Amino acid sequence: MTDPIRISFAREVLNLRLDAILPVRPMTVRIVESKRYIRIATSVRQIGIVEPLAVTVVDRSGRHMLLDGHLRLHALREASVESAPCIVADDDEAFTYNKRVNRLATVQEHYMITRALDRGVPAAMIAAALGMDETLVARRRTMLDRISSDTVEILKDKHVNAVVFDILRKLKPEKQFAAAEMMAAMNNFTASYARAILAATRQCDLAKPDQPKKILGVTPEQMARMERELETLNADFRARDSNFGDDVLELVLSSRYLKRLIGNDKVASYITSRHPEIMSQFQAIVDATSLDAS
Repeated sequence: MTDPIRISFAREVLNLRLDAILPVRPMTVRIVESKRYIRIATSVRQIGIVEPLAVTVVDRSGRHMLLDGHLRLHALREASVESAPCIVADDDEAFTYNKRVNRLATVQEHYMITRALDRGVPAAMIAAALGMDETLVARRRTMLDRISSDTVEILKDKHVNAVVFDILRKLKPEKQFAAAEMMAAMNNFTASYARAILAATRQCDLAKPDQPKKILGVTPEQMARMERELETLNADFRARDSNFGDDVLELVLSSRYLKRLIGNDKVASYITSRHPEIMSQFQAIVDATSLDAS
């Protein structure tokens, strides 16, 4: 029978005075002037604390050491707030708090903003809570207009520059999907990479093929050459993608067989004495697949 899972913090959320919370790291000017802190401070002023602070059990002096929430604590103090909701942790370490949090993806942020606006939340309040300009809230609401559903599916959990969607909107739906596939394969979701894909896209594949492309710093001759290279790259990518699964399966099965083969002392001794070059190749294959697995 397995042991029950132990909860690492108290179930009750406490409202603690800020002067009873002891931060473990100083707030530098660089941190206070960062965009992340400004966004958090704005959110604290507009809607208060959403996520409680994480603190340790009270010590002999009657204070709690802060494990997570230094930016929120500083923002609360600047706003002259006297107390804040806190969860009390049993473990005196901060590794488990927000060290591996998946931040909100761009598409998910769009859905959140759209839902809030549909429910009557003023755009000014959303902009203030997210630390962005009010005009950007309106742009985020229409960010996925004329973007194909297949493209959204690829990018829904990625941190994409919002300008990328403006660039993808200039392509036909099937080319939007192809561009999103390339960006995901390269793990590059920047606006500059999206512009490069746009520059390399044929005129007939644009959403408005009658309007010539205008890419700053790229001549028509360079765009024509990029179009040819992109076509070749797409063909190679799809050919490799279609065979990748079968190739990996064959490699894994072959490497397992070779590992067992050269693991036999008599067989290994025979191959080494008669065909040392083959033995070295067998060992290289086994070592390569072992490294991939690790």
